Amino acid sequence: MAERDVKLAQRLHTVGIAPEVTGAALEIDAILQRWRRRFSKRELGLRAIDDLRLDLDLAELDALVAICAPQNEFGDEPQSETMVATVAARLGIDPSRASRLTTGLIARGLVRRAVSQQDARRTILEPTEDGARIMDAVRAYKFMVLGDFLSGWTPEEIRTFIPLLERFSVWSDQTARLPAPLTTEITRLRKTLPAGGAKKAG
Repeated sequence: MAERDVKLAQRLHTVGIAPEVTGAALEIDAILQRWRRRFSKRELGLRAIDDLRLDLDLAELDALVAICAPQNEFGDEPQSETMVATVAARLGIDPSRASRLTTGLIARGLVRRAVSQQDARRTILEPTEDGARIMDAVRAYKFMVLGDFLSGWTPEEIRTFIPLLERFSVWSDQTARLPAPLTTEITRLRKTLPAGGAKKAG
């Protein structure tokens, strides 16, 4: 462990985090940072667009995915309907950007507007037959690649990995309410920052 990480482990130990846990956190963070950098390049999405010869960019593909709404990805109720605001929420983007993306998909004949079955005053978005065919092809591509990779894992490794990954995936939500020892230490950390590196109070 590097000297600065040893100092970090010592500091965290004062708020109840064992050195071996800090070591594990450092390893996990390094893996996540490498994953984030690869993910930011959207390697799999770009490969799908290229190999399937799709006339879409990544943002448009994301919007189409959000409109088709695979339930395993977004966790919506089966009967839920998709509006522009829904696309914005699913993708974490501004509603105006979601509107521009969906308008472009409508112009390409991949998405259509329809009347809500739940509220006739509401306009919803649905994939056209062409849009659904693209979505099915992209999903088949994605899971062929991922399935091929996972085929090299043992059934036991897969059974162990999936619940642990699901458990880990919620950690950022759980940090919203930090225990008192951590909030106290964060206040101390804030006081160590140089004047130009922190916002003024008030």
